[in-house]
Amino acid sequence: MMKVLLIYPFFLSSRIHVEEIQSPPLGLYYIGAVLKDKGHDVEILNWCDAGDNPDLVRKTLIEKQPDLLGFSVLNANRWGAISIAKLAKEINPAIKTVFGGVGATFLWEHLLRHFPWLDFVVLGEGETTFEELVGRLDKGDTTDISAIDGIAFRGPGGPVRNPPRAFIKELDSLPDPSRFFDFDHLASSRGCPWQCSFCGSPMFWGRKVRFHSPVYFVNQLERLYSRGTSFFFFSDDTFTLKKDRAIEICCLIIERKLNITWFAISRADRVDGEILEWMRRAGCTQISYGVESGSPAIRTYLNKQIEEESMVRAFALTRRYGILPRAYFIYGSPGETRSTIQESLELIDKIRPLGAIFYILDIYPGTSLYETYLKNTGLTDKIWLDPIEDIMYFETDSSLSRELVLEYGKTLRNHFWEKLSSFAQSIDLIDLPHLYPHHADFLSRLAMTFTHGEYSQNQAIADRENTAEILFQKALEYHDDHRAYLGLTILKQRQGKYEESLVLVSRGLELFPESDSLRMCLGITYINLKRFEEALQCLSLCRHSPQVEHYLEICHKALTT
Repeated sequence: MMKVLLIYPFFLSSRIHVEEIQSPPLGLYYIGAVLKDKGHDVEILNWCDAGDNPDLVRKTLIEKQPDLLGFSVLNANRWGAISIAKLAKEINPAIKTVFGGVGATFLWEHLLRHFPWLDFVVLGEGETTFEELVGRLDKGDTTDISAIDGIAFRGPGGPVRNPPRAFIKELDSLPDPSRFFDFDHLASSRGCPWQCSFCGSPMFWGRKVRFHSPVYFVNQLERLYSRGTSFFFFSDDTFTLKKDRAIEICCLIIERKLNITWFAISRADRVDGEILEWMRRAGCTQISYGVESGSPAIRTYLNKQIEEESMVRAFALTRRYGILPRAYFIYGSPGETRSTIQESLELIDKIRPLGAIFYILDIYPGTSLYETYLKNTGLTDKIWLDPIEDIMYFETDSSLSRELVLEYGKTLRNHFWEKLSSFAQSIDLIDLPHLYPHHADFLSRLAMTFTHGEYSQNQAIADRENTAEILFQKALEYHDDHRAYLGLTILKQRQGKYEESLVLVSRGLELFPESDSLRMCLGITYINLKRFEEALQCLSLCRHSPQVEHYLEICHKALTT
């Protein structure tokens, strides 16, 4: 038995959207499950933010004394993996280090040639390959590493790559990682049939998509839910690729009464009203769509084969069924000009997203964009010896300057933020009575982003409080909703309308008598109405917290002076 630490290493640069990188890739959990199923001692360490804490890394390695370290390597965190591997070898020269993941797969030769602290690279899909490698190392059998398909290593003459390993045909044959670990990012499939020029998925997975059965996937959800996880990211490249299968997953979630919420990723040409209704009923609250650009010419260059008409339809339908549609945009692409940015602004107005993320076009190994870059420049993988996470396309194009591209990004973001309140206020939900509770939930969730969430502190978003109030009120027109009563009560308190807040919070507590947050709001309202005895009585029933203690003290002082 070997003691194995599976590590998600830190990045060079901080992120604007931290949620995009803060969870270890799902592959680590599957590899951990395979190894645990064979009796190995396995622990997964999320060190995505450990770059500022080298003492933690050193202390952990010394205390745990692992036999082997496995790293999940993206291009952007490869230097974190390299530095941890170097430190581990300094502490224990006999330790074995293995890199895997998309970043290691496409830079295997570069990494083995230049970084002696790395022993092996697992190429592509890693479960079977890693298990076989660990099994041989556990037995001390390193004489015939060339017999292991799917790995690369340092031979006498330099880096060596063994033949590729065939993909796992039946994904359900893999041990379910939820038997051993807790996580909230999961996927029911592997691969993507399309071939966007900026994406490494086609080269990593191949373009044939493989699927877990709906039962396997929902069993995984149910096990995690039973241990307290109620929010999930479904990380399939296109969750709705097979409509009947996606609906079956939703039906199983509903049938098993899993009270969960989840985000998904899809394509604008792979959704319709039927599948969106089932997704909403099963707890889906957000779908992200790759829009990329409003310019058909740029979408063609990026090989994003979706027509504008499909985008407009998908966003309208998603909103209509009470799911937040989020758009991914890419800017700074070949041929980007103020004219193409204007096309993207016009597309924003047409699709009316309720969330949007804007990325500068990056060039990564494993993409056709990168292959073109190397061919045109004559450069090699040695460029990654520099401490950089990526290559931004505009750095390779004399017609695009950093200042110009940053201006484009600012223009796109500001336009979205300026229009967001009007997009939210104009939501028109489908009139299906069985969806009314879901509609209320959707509207109150969205309202909260304007008062307490990611939009609340953004001064570029106009009319935030009014937008929230409209959404909260719309929510209550559909169904009694705890979040809507709470949000409206807080808004009325902020506005100094305490009599109105009293009516709202009292009604809310009649409907949700166990709500501690509504009870505390009632106490605060009483304080502002100078009704201190009622406030004291109300707050005394709340769970103790520093905030409650503060208001209790106000009451006691008022009643004793």
